[in-house]
Amino acid sequence: MKNIKAALIDLYNNEENLGISAIQRLLAEFDGKVNGQPLSYQTFETRYKAEIPDLSYDIYISSGGPGSPFEGEGTHWEKKYFNLLEKIWNNNQKNEKKKYIFFICHSFQLMARFYNLGEVTKRNARSFGIFPVHKTEKGMNDPILKNLPEPFFAADFRWWQVTQPNKKIFNELGAEILALEKIRPHVDFERAIMAVRISPEIVGVQFHPEAHPEGMRYHYQKEKIKQKVIEDHGEHKYEDILEKLEDPEKVALTQKEVLPKFLEQAVRNFRG
Repeated sequence: MKNIKAALIDLYNNEENLGISAIQRLLAEFDGKVNGQPLSYQTFETRYKAEIPDLSYDIYISSGGPGSPFEGEGTHWEKKYFNLLEKIWNNNQKNEKKKYIFFICHSFQLMARFYNLGEVTKRNARSFGIFPVHKTEKGMNDPILKNLPEPFFAADFRWWQVTQPNKKIFNELGAEILALEKIRPHVDFERAIMAVRISPEIVGVQFHPEAHPEGMRYHYQKEKIKQKVIEDHGEHKYEDILEKLEDPEKVALTQKEVLPKFLEQAVRNFRG
């Protein structure tokens, strides 16, 4: 049985994070999980070292990361990154053997820039915590979201957003919006896009589907982190995060469904 190769594109720019290890753990768990299909992975420090995978991989997962989705404009790493996205898209238009790619948070914003999906702008205030995410009609039946409740809950930590979807581009690509951010009747701002499917093989989410309660709980109980969250967001926000991490129907459920369903689909459809 031919080995499936997965590439993890690390966009954290050498900043300490919980995301990469969580994705690595999931990829390791998928080795032999579906029909005994072997799967190996390699991590590329794309933003920090300008490392980029070639087109020999079958599955690509592009991570979250800090800062502005525009700070890489004109850099060597971003040119290589967008070139890879172009190659994956072209491959999938021409070849029967498809490449699968999943975008997370910072990568979601870069994906929106690459495809010109909508306006990528800085939020009025940072989204920080565990929030409800609402599925669209398309999202209700999408493989990565259909088993989640409406709304479902996700870890969401970002200064940036994608709004004002470009309907012409969505129609040309055959792309669909799968989810929108929480309903905020008290503020007069457009709700940001939280999940998009570009094609059967290409999907992205604005939240962190890899977030796992145990790792987050350990992280936020560190005294330095605790005090920083309370200082920036208040004690109520800190307690709210810890409380929601205890609920098995919130972050834990999202972690078990979204990325695993994407990987399962990619593995089942693999053509060696």
